[in-house]
Amino acid sequence: MRDFLKEPWPWYVAGPLIGLVVPALYWMGGRSFGVSSNLRHLCAALLPGRADFLRYDWRGSGGWNLLFAVGIVAGGVIAGTLLADPHMNLETAYGLTPEGLLPRELFSWEALATPAGILALVVGGFLVGFGASWAGGCTSGHAITGLASLELPSLIAVCGFFAGGLVATHLIWPGVLP
Repeated sequence: MRDFLKEPWPWYVAGPLIGLVVPALYWMGGRSFGVSSNLRHLCAALLPGRADFLRYDWRGSGGWNLLFAVGIVAGGVIAGTLLADPHMNLETAYGLTPEGLLPRELFSWEALATPAGILALVVGGFLVGFGASWAGGCTSGHAITGLASLELPSLIAVCGFFAGGLVATHLIWPGVLP
């Protein structure tokens, strides 16, 4: 029998659990799960009264969501340290190398320290923040909570996210990386 704490769960177990747990929590607690609004809650908590946009009761509307985001980070740390398999080697197990997954021309400190790298980081961060704000939430919030609550705007947003990802992957990305 497989040891579920030391081995990755198969996609056909983990996927449905994610797909069922979040809607169940939404329907039981009436809370939507998303991460993009946490920056506003964090700024409202740390910089109260600095801007009209940050003057609201973040404890009542966002305190639990900040705890949710802290749990995401804590879960990643626990999974990466306490539950990590020191004998796991992606190259041996799956034939993957870091260079194959993340091209050094784009994903390295040297590439980031160039004017083009800084510009891409700033413009990309702005576009992600603007897009999440304009769409009324991030990809995870729409795809998991929005679809679970059967919201048409979330379905439209998720279709747009996928279409944008396909266009970027198949049309834009090949022009960026020769």
